[in-house]
Amino acid sequence: MAYKDPRPLSPHLQVYRLPLLALVSISHRSCGAILSGGAALLVILLTAAAVSPDAYEMIHQHLTAWYGTVVLIAITFALFFHMCNGIRHLFWDLGYGFELDTADLTAKLVIAGAAVLTAITWVIALGVFA
Repeated sequence: MAYKDPRPLSPHLQVYRLPLLALVSISHRSCGAILSGGAALLVILLTAAAVSPDAYEMIHQHLTAWYGTVVLIAITFALFFHMCNGIRHLFWDLGYGFELDTADLTAKLVIAGAAVLTAITWVIALGVFA
């Protein structure tokens, strides 16, 4: 009689949790892709502004709608996250911050820094343009 072991044969997504450093690394690459989309959005906006006031107004209406604001906030966060993590990588290139505790702390600082810079940017933007 064969015994069936109920445990999975290999780590599964429901069992295994990626470490913070892996998640930050994946997010850094994802933010690069988001920034490429943001650059394309900027080109579309500038092209619409060059074509006609009506074309610009159509794009502007979408960007000032709730969903457009969410997209712009996500692009802003991606920009600051990518920048903060890039600074972290510069320190790594100089040979600093490779200890596991330091790397974990700087990963948390990158996330916090990106969130704070995004919040400051949007508080200023909404205060100035409101």
